[in-house]
This record gives sequence, structure tokens and C-alpha cells, in this order.
Amino acid sequence: MKNTPTQLEPNAPVTRSHSMGFVILISCAAGLGGLLYGYDTAVISGAIGFLKDLYSLSPFMEGLVISSIMIGGVAGVGISGFLSDRFGRRKILMTAALLFAISAIVSALSQDVSTLIIARIIGGLGIGSSLSVTYITEAAPPAIRGSLSSLYQLFTILGISATYFINLAVQRSGTYEWGVHTGWRWMLAYGMVPSVIFFLVLLVVPESPRWLAKAGKTNEALKILTRINGETVAKEELKNIENSLKIEQMGSLSQLFKPGLRKALVIGILLALFNQVIGMNAITYYGPEIFKMMGFGQNAGFVTTCIVGVVEVIFTVIAVLLIDKVGRKKLMSIGSAFMAIFMILIGTSFYFQLTSGFMLIFFILGFVAAFCVSVGPITWIMISEIFPNHLRARAAGIATIFLWGANWAIGQFVPMMIDSFGLAYTFWIFAVINILCFLFVVTICPETKNKSLEEIEKLWIK
Repeated sequence: MKNTPTQLEPNAPVTRSHSMGFVILISCAAGLGGLLYGYDTAVISGAIGFLKDLYSLSPFMEGLVISSIMIGGVAGVGISGFLSDRFGRRKILMTAALLFAISAIVSALSQDVSTLIIARIIGGLGIGSSLSVTYITEAAPPAIRGSLSSLYQLFTILGISATYFINLAVQRSGTYEWGVHTGWRWMLAYGMVPSVIFFLVLLVVPESPRWLAKAGKTNEALKILTRINGETVAKEELKNIENSLKIEQMGSLSQLFKPGLRKALVIGILLALFNQVIGMNAITYYGPEIFKMMGFGQNAGFVTTCIVGVVEVIFTVIAVLLIDKVGRKKLMSIGSAFMAIFMILIGTSFYFQLTSGFMLIFFILGFVAAFCVSVGPITWIMISEIFPNHLRARAAGIATIFLWGANWAIGQFVPMMIDSFGLAYTFWIFAVINILCFLFVVTICPETKNKSLEEIEKLWIK
């Protein structure tokens, strides 16, 4: 493909302020789905200590309460790709917002652990239905697609960080006894706020131009692409989309399992798995409990978790600034190497019982920083980049099923791992997984920096 203005050279129309403002606006609107994802997955970290005492939860049930949201996530992502291909990305995102809201209400009002688990499964359906990154990927110009797509991860981290501070504020609002019977309900109820915001914002954003083109609504697609890229680039982009979509008439989902695209599917699945099993979610879901095991008091554990949240935000912002400049592969290579090193140091600190000093906190924060600047945001971006237009939603859905399955496994089994193996060996297991992640990135992952979606598609066509 020749070097057209689609590659965003300095004189490309997309540099005009009104076009850039529009694409940033719709990307931020879609990225708000990450705010819900972050809140709903992290809020339970503050509530689980109270729930353990209220319901006398075993390690298995503790894991089930936390991981139940991922059960819904697996189901949601399994059908969201197909539904979004039929009804559009925007309508499915709005449905996700409603499911989040229902989950927050039912969770806060639940009177037994079974109802709470069912409510969290409903919320998981919303998370699994979130096609925010797919939407952004299909609307963003190639040269800034990585930065815009990483907004989803940025909003996710903002949601997680905000949740830590909300949990801390609720925890400080009453006695521990109040927290056991009432406080955790407020933590879960506040999930209504991002749900409502997300739904209202989606009322004013347009549909994905690539989905509109696929649905035969060419004029609408061109209108949106023109607002994003300017008229000249928009026409070229629409032509590329239409040429790519012609392949759909001759193929099916079975294409993903044939040589060429099969490699893309394997890479997408491995990216999804490593994103979840490298240990970050163990810190997200069980941070306050882990810090209590380190000797911190209840209040200090919540405060330390808030510090983790601040580090997550800072380094996710850094990732947004670097992804399109440094490249996906290079950032993930560097990040996964540091993640492995910090995980080894964390496990070693627990093994020698160096759990009361500054160094262990530093190692945990170092791991969090390395994750947030690399594997954290880039996984979501690449899963939505590497598949052909006509298979993107469904193929990304397959990869994300594995992501949510791994997410569920971490939520379910980490308490059991800590109970059986102890903290040191649990984190050493994560260290080994991080080393495998580094080797995978260095040897197999492609670089998609500054490539159009159609150019990436050609990587797999033999």
C-alpha cells in the first residue's frame, strides 16, 4: 500500500483541530467503558474483607465471590462480538452500561452471598459486552490509534484508582462492625455512577464507521470518516474498508483456523492469557488482604492500595504518550522483563519474611508500573488491531473469552494458592509466567505501530 495521507503525514487533514477534537471526543466517550470495568473489578477488593467476616467465607467461596464477575464476563464476550456485528458497537455498549447499573443495585441490596454472586455475574455480562477498544480501533487514524485505544486502559486504571479511594473513604466512615454490615454495600452501590455517565455519553456518539460501511450505510460512514480525517483521507479510508469487507463475502469464522490468520488468533489468545495470569489482578483483587498479611492494619492496607492506584494512573498516562512513539512490541518487551524481575523480588521478600520494610512496597509498585506502561494497555490494543475487519469483533471475542477465563481463574484460585503455597511461592509462580510472557513478546509478537488496519491484515495473508 502506497504512503497516502492515511499514514498521517504532517499535511494530512486529520491534523486540523476540529477533526482531532472529534476523534478524541468519541474515543474518550467509548473509553469510559473502561471506567466501569475498572470500578466493578476493583471494588470487591475493599468489600471482600468485610464479606469474609459477614458470611464466614472459605478460601474457595472468597474466590467465587470475586471471580463471579468474570463468569459473566466470559459469557458476555462470547456473544457480544456476534451481537455487535448485527446491531452495531454502540447499541451493545449501551446495553453493557445498563447491565452494570443493574448489577450495582442488586449487589448493594443483596441479603445473602448467592444473590451477591448472581448480581456480579450480571455485571460481568456488561464487562464482557464492552467493545470500547474495538470501537476506538475502528474509528481512530493509524498514527494515533495506539494512543487513542489505550484510553480504554487509562479509564480502566482511573476507575480502579478511584475505587481504591472510594473504598478507603467508606472504610473510614464508620466502625469495623458498620463496615461488615453496611459499608461494603455503599462500595458496591457507587458503581451506579459510572454506569449512568457511560450510558448518557453514548447517546451522543456516532456508530463505528467501519460497522456502518459493513451494514451498507456508506454515506453515514463517509460522513463520520470525514469528520475524523478530512474529506480526502476519508474517501481513501472508505475505499480500503470496502475492499477489505469484500473478503467477508467469500469467508467465514473458519478462516481464523487456517494458516495465516491462525497465527493471528494464537497471538491474540496468548496476549489475552498473559495479560491476566502474570499477577496484576492478584494485587488488584486482593491488595488490602495481602497488605494485611504483610502486617499492615486495616486502614494502612487501604491507604497502601490507594498508593498503588496512583502509580497505576501515572504509568498508564506514560503508556498513552509512548505507545505510538516507541511501539507496541518494544514497550511490552521492556515492561515484561521488569515485571519478571520485580515478581522474583516480591516472592523472595516474602520467602525471607522481609514484609515490613519499604523495599517490598517498592517492588510491588515497580511491578505495577511496568505492567501499566506495557502489557496492561497494549494487550487490549493489539487484540483489536491484528484481526481482519470482517472478523475483528468475533475474533477479538474469542481471544477475550480466554482473557476472561484467565481472569476468572486468578480471582478464584489466588486465595487457595496463598492458603496452600504461601505468598512467596505464589509470587514465584507469577514470576515464571512473566518470564514466559517476555519470551513470547520478543519472539512471536508483531509490531503494529503506524500500520493501518488493512496493512496489518496483510501480515497474515499468505
